Amino acid sequence: QVQLVESGGGSVQVGGSLRLSCAASGRTFSAYGMGWFRQAPGKEREFVAGISWSGGNTSYSDSVKGRFTISRDNAKNTVYLQMSSLKPEDTAIYYCARGPLRAPLVGRGKDEYRYWGQGTQVTVSS
Repeated sequence: QVQLVESGGGSVQVGGSLRLSCAASGRTFSAYGMGWFRQAPGKEREFVAGISWSGGNTSYSDSVKGRFTISRDNAKNTVYLQMSSLKPEDTAIYYCARGPLRAPLVGRGKDEYRYWGQGTQVTVSS
């Protein structure tokens, strides 16, 4: 069974930064794409960023492009989301998820991700 555990969430002021981490169990982490999604109260869960299994391809939603950076450390079975220039609209629960096996492109749809973490709250206040 795959387990994903997010950490690093918290409260920050507008313009601040946070780095989220997602630690994955299992020995095949490096073979899977990974993604970050978020869900604000009353809204659908939405794609934020994704990274291919090799780390060679990344994808971002338009709302975070240029402010967030996704990366992975396969030796540590961990994927990161560096968030900068945070805005109140970034407030949400952030989830990491495991994508398809060795897919060359980064998936952006929720249905492409089978395993999910429990989420970590990010609150941005003005």
